[in-house]
Amino acid sequence: MAGRINDEDVKAVRDAVPIDAVVSEYLQLRNAGGGNLKGLCPFHDEKSPSFQVSPSKGFFHCFGCQEGGDTITFVMKIDHLTFSEAVERLAGQAGITLRYEEGGYNPAHQRGERIRLVEAHKIAAEWYAEQLATGPEAETGRVFLAERGFDQSAAVHFGVGYSPQGWDHLTRYLRGKGFSDKELLLSGLSQEGRRGPIDRFRGRLMWPIRDIGGDVVGFGARKLYEADNGPKYLNTPETAIYKKSQVLYGIDLAKKDIAKASRAVVVEGYTDVMACHLAGVTTAIATCGTAFGGDHIKILRRLLMDNGSARVIFTFDGDAAGQKAALRAFEDDQKFAAETYIAIAPDGMDPCDLRLAKGDEAVADLVEPRTPLFEFALRQIVSRYDLDTPAGRAAALDEAAPVVARIKNSGAQHEVAVQLAGMLGILDTQFVVRRISQLARWARDRGGKGPAPDQRQRGAAPQQAAPATAARGGPALNLRNPVFATERELLKLALQRPELVSPAFDAYGVDEFTAPPYAAVREAILEAGGAEFGVQDPQDYLVRVREAAPDDAVRAMVTELAVEAIMLHRGVKDVDETYAGAQLVTVRRRAVERRIRDITGRLTRLSTHADPAELAAVQNELWILQQYDQNLREHGAAAL
Repeated sequence: MAGRINDEDVKAVRDAVPIDAVVSEYLQLRNAGGGNLKGLCPFHDEKSPSFQVSPSKGFFHCFGCQEGGDTITFVMKIDHLTFSEAVERLAGQAGITLRYEEGGYNPAHQRGERIRLVEAHKIAAEWYAEQLATGPEAETGRVFLAERGFDQSAAVHFGVGYSPQGWDHLTRYLRGKGFSDKELLLSGLSQEGRRGPIDRFRGRLMWPIRDIGGDVVGFGARKLYEADNGPKYLNTPETAIYKKSQVLYGIDLAKKDIAKASRAVVVEGYTDVMACHLAGVTTAIATCGTAFGGDHIKILRRLLMDNGSARVIFTFDGDAAGQKAALRAFEDDQKFAAETYIAIAPDGMDPCDLRLAKGDEAVADLVEPRTPLFEFALRQIVSRYDLDTPAGRAAALDEAAPVVARIKNSGAQHEVAVQLAGMLGILDTQFVVRRISQLARWARDRGGKGPAPDQRQRGAAPQQAAPATAARGGPALNLRNPVFATERELLKLALQRPELVSPAFDAYGVDEFTAPPYAAVREAILEAGGAEFGVQDPQDYLVRVREAAPDDAVRAMVTELAVEAIMLHRGVKDVDETYAGAQLVTVRRRAVERRIRDITGRLTRLSTHADPAELAAVQNELWILQQYDQNLREHGAAAL
């Protein structure tokens, strides 16, 4: 059994790898104020960013789907890793050597499956690249690249390699590196032969396919020899680390420029990506043996942040297959907030051919947005009808109108409807507009009879969203309730700025928090050593509070409160001891007032025949509480 990673090493990994650096490998982050960053959540679909990262705390939290945690949790969730696998990956990035308990460190046996498969692909990619660079047999591959305008430096930049024609060259090489036959088969690098595993790729040019984090997870292999009876392109089969619908070739190289420029160029092949990048179009990416679909859109949306100026440009061949691909892309157009365009090169050339024929400038010019994707899709529909006849125009409208009706933005829908009328040659523009509006209403009526989406689905501000943990019992967390709002602020201070509320906070009872989820968080803080421990070790403090939470709901609430911005009242400029003291006093005074009401009611219930000693004790407790409340009112935090 794999040994348990030493706790000190886990803490060292958490401290060494900044959470914002890890998260920004997967999505674009922007300033959210208060030292936090925000972006589109990678764990659920949303149009407004509700995913926040607190670099100072080392935590993330989504106010939409309630996912949250630290750097390790993020890597576990985003890449579907176990705890050990995530720690091992981050340790590798930070250069930290991990120690294992219960049996010592044995890298060959104690790494998780995904880590092993990724490592096998990394070694295979290096080996393939070496074969292309130095192997005599690979001359065919080098000529293939040279004929398409790619020299050795280009091959090195993109990691292109060559798989020899023999049956098991790579398989034997990886065995020598300590990989088992089972791992080689699971990775997709080998396949079952008559006498055991053999190489899956033989006699082909090899393009390493990397995920957004930069790990090689698969390969695209191009046929070079006529004797090869396989397909022109052969990709890695679906494995634990490779899902073709969830990867984009070149995304590791393009992601930073996509985020920076708010623009992505979608091309059709590996050589097209290479041609674009070498021509200066460094935002180019391609799908890997499948149509561009919903999962690809999710990857791009997280990088583009879906701001109004974002653009996605599709390049397709001008043939029938390319036009069909463009129409498929348009079906998903409304999943983007970005503007989508199509670019078709003259004479139907792809970017690779265009670069060879006309140079880098022609490629750069090709991907400058010209034709909106919706316009191209509509023209393809309209072109199939005889618009010189009333029947042809009516039939074209029948097919095109539902397409326009799917456009969610009403302003854009109206504008496109007017354009469609012009394409069809229908002079009564308002007739077309009304027709499309009616179809859109019918679609909404059929599909929208359920309850209205709540604020989180509409991208409401975090402070307005009722946390999921309200389901733990008691009243729903309506943050317009000043009692709940103040309790929330005090807990945020205890988690984010413990030095401002310690040691007073640690004397607060769980019952001083009236909302059950907040009481549960208070209890978790107590179990973790209190706010005083947070002053001593802020980073480990939050981890300990999360670990002390009794369930996932409370754990999510802890993360939410640790990340959410502290809400300053009007006129208050800074989060300081004065502000923190005001929250401490307000929560305590409300607890005292509740106790005073309870005792006053008890006195009312006690008759004149009650035991004099009991009556005196109750009256004395009431007097003490009233004096304490007066001191809090007059002296504030100094009276705590």
